[in-house]
Amino acid sequence: MTTIQSLILGIIQALTEFLPVSSSAHLNVFPWIFGWDVPESFDVALHLGTLLAIGIYFFKDWINLIKGGYKKLIKKEDSLDGKIFWYLVIATIPAGILSLVLDKVSSEIVGDNIAIEMGLIAIALIVMGIILYIVDKKCSSDVNYENISLKQSILIGISQAIAAAFPGVSRSGITMTVARGLKVDRESAAKFSFLLATPITLAAVLVDLKDFVFNIPFVVGVLASFILGLIVIKFFLKFLRKGSFKGFAIYRIVFGIIIFGLLIFNH
Repeated sequence: MTTIQSLILGIIQALTEFLPVSSSAHLNVFPWIFGWDVPESFDVALHLGTLLAIGIYFFKDWINLIKGGYKKLIKKEDSLDGKIFWYLVIATIPAGILSLVLDKVSSEIVGDNIAIEMGLIAIALIVMGIILYIVDKKCSSDVNYENISLKQSILIGISQAIAAAFPGVSRSGITMTVARGLKVDRESAAKFSFLLATPITLAAVLVDLKDFVFNIPFVVGVLASFILGLIVIKFFLKFLRKGSFKGFAIYRIVFGIIIFGLLIFNH
């Protein structure tokens, strides 16, 4: 794997990880199109960069969340940060367990058949794109970040497991879609989705850490996903204050159709 390839994949990871368009789909499809030989662990390595981006961007939030969670547990002091912290913890546990189960099921279905994998990615992109479009258009924005309930947190959290097992669904895409379905406003849905992604992404990075190859391409890819990731987070949250998910939903559908076209052409 070359440094240029890792740079391109790092940019792709940053541009797609936080948007509801599936970074895993893009990281699978682009090497397939160009015939790049990418180590399996490099996907997770790139997530280290975007994980650092989330950590830096929401650093103050996480400090306050941890402090609030500690005070709620030890001192029984109620606060918004304490509530959200424990909601995130409770929502992450079932998501983590379910992810392990569904990942094994997905591996059995796909195996080493690249055509099946690309076909499933295309289907997931299109189906989730349609669902995202409908849900975002039809649902109101009655709930903000401060008012998210435990039930809503758990439902949003569990939805992560589906994305973790099936490339193309998109972790951010499905969590934001479920949040919108629960009438959470767009910016709050994105922020909660990013915070929710932190522990489960950290766990994935730690599990695969032993397989990382710390060479120049690795460093370049991680740095690219980190630096550009910070910019994308800021842009996306600002965009959602007035914008919608419509454009991202349409992009998913078009991208899925293109993949089907490439499958037919290659066949």
